[in-house]
Parts: sequence; C-alpha cells; structure tokens
Amino acid sequence: MKIGLVQLAMEWENPANNIIKVEEMISQIKEKPDLLIFPELSLTGFTMNTKEFGEEIDGISTHYFMKLAERTKTNIFCGVIEKDGKEFFNSLIHFDEHGLLKARYRKIHPFSLADENKYYSASNELVVTEIGHKRIGLTICYDLRFPELYRLYAKRNVDFLINIANWPIPRIEHWKTLLKARAIENQCFMIGVNRTGTDQDHTYNGCSGVYNPLGKEILSVENEEGIFICDINLNEVKETQESLPFLKDMKLL
Repeated sequence: MKIGLVQLAMEWENPANNIIKVEEMISQIKEKPDLLIFPELSLTGFTMNTKEFGEEIDGISTHYFMKLAERTKTNIFCGVIEKDGKEFFNSLIHFDEHGLLKARYRKIHPFSLADENKYYSASNELVVTEIGHKRIGLTICYDLRFPELYRLYAKRNVDFLINIANWPIPRIEHWKTLLKARAIENQCFMIGVNRTGTDQDHTYNGCSGVYNPLGKEILSVENEEGIFICDINLNEVKETQESLPFLKDMKLL
C-alpha cells in the first residue's frame, strides 16, 4: 500500500491560502498513493478559534477534502474543526476514493496544557476504518501519550494506526519515541503526520514518520515541506504477530 504523508507548513487561520498550497503540492505528485494523510487541523493550524472556523458538513475544509478525494481517486485523511450543535470537536475525517465520508474520529484527549479542553469537547469513541479490508485505527496528536488507547485498537486487530499532529520542536523527541513505541507494543504499522513551519506560539519541524510492526523506522522526514510517499507491506503485520504472538498474552485489567 502506498501511503502519502503530507507534511505541511500551514498558514495560521487561513484555509484559503492553505488550499492553494495543498493544490501546488498535489500537482507535483509523481506516483499516485492509495491514501494521503494531512496534519491535525489541516487548513487552520492548532487554533482555539472554534467559533469562527468550526464547520458542519458543508464547511470549507470538509468540502475541499471531499472534492479532492473524488478528483484524485485517493483516500484522504484530514483534520477539521467539526461543529455539532453547540459543541466543537478536533476531528480526523476519512474520505474514500469516491469522495464519500467513510469515518470520523473525534479527539479523545484534548491537550489541557494548551487549554484545548476549554474550546473542544472530548470524545470517548474509538474509530476503526478500512481500505480494501485493511483496518486502520485513528488518533490525533496528544492521544499518542496514552498507550491504553492504542491497546484497545490492538484488540480490534488493526493493520496500522494513524496519528495526525501539530507537535512542536521542544517535545519532538517524545513524538518520535512514542510513534516507535506504539508500533512495537501493538505489532502493527504506526504512521505519524506532523506539520512544519510556525504558528503564533510554536515552531514545528515535522518528523512525520512510518514505523513497521517491529518498530523499524521506514520513513522520517525532518524540516521539509512536501508529500512523501512510502510503500508498506501490510503482510508484515500478520507475519510479526504470528512469529511473536505477544498480543495473545495481553491482559487488560
């Protein structure tokens, strides 16, 4: 399966300009991936301005990525500020290759250190989606620090896990270590897509990466903006779990 990691330097709270930037990057793709994964809050950056940028199904981010999936015939995983009644959620949306909404994950762990919990509601629902019968567990940024969440995904027999993020440079070693750990613990591929550039408070260097079920780094990209294609062999998941059947001994107390 060909995975496209979109390491993007989002312009702060400017969806229109970020769409232009994404279009330029898409036009330069030389090999079509099976899916494209964008960073957290893909067209706004990590803003707490939910009332201005929160959107329902007809919002600018949702509409753009839906049409992009349909036009490119590619699965799209993107981050949006989702409005549901009076609540707002930091959400990861999966659009399939026909542009249809396949799955929607709402962040379970808002980042309280940045007061995210004051502007976004927390979900309590795991979301597993599929591409060609391959199972994918969805997470966002701060979720990565909570291994118990990923153990629950492992119990659901996922083939790979995705985490989309706005993870700043001062804690980037945590990001890389935790991605690798989540792959090793759960014996599946772990894919993390982070942003580059700056926002009002932080600087980001990406380090988007792919780790195989044994924790081997398949791809890691630092400081570069672009779309990075990685081929993964999902048969490695079954092979690893059969040769090292650690998950069968797992006890969730």
